[in-house]
Amino acid sequence: QVQLVESGGGSVQAGGSLRLSCAASGYTYSVNCMGWFRQAPGKAREGVASMNTRGSTNYYADSVKGRFTISQDKAKNTVYLQMNSLKPEDTAMYYCAAVQYAGNCPLNGYGNSYWGQGTQVTVSS
Repeated sequence: QVQLVESGGGSVQAGGSLRLSCAASGYTYSVNCMGWFRQAPGKAREGVASMNTRGSTNYYADSVKGRFTISQDKAKNTVYLQMNSLKPEDTAMYYCAAVQYAGNCPLNGYGNSYWGQGTQVTVSS
């Protein structure tokens, strides 16, 4: 089992920044992909960013490219999502996910993942 705990959400104005954190514990050696997803009310869950914790390839949704950056601190078993130039349409519950996946970690590779409880991000105009 892998436990994931997100933090760092909050309310900001458009153009602002937030950094989300996802602390992993448990059998973290059993997963190699960690990603961020979001879900706004009435909308489907959307993949935002993904990384291979043992490699160098990152994936981003087109809607966040150039604004969001996924990174990790291996010593802390923590993955971050730096969100800059936030827009009202970024408002959602953000979830961290972890999965074992052969090769790199595309956003559609999290079908059988561990999930955190989520952290709310609200961007006002």
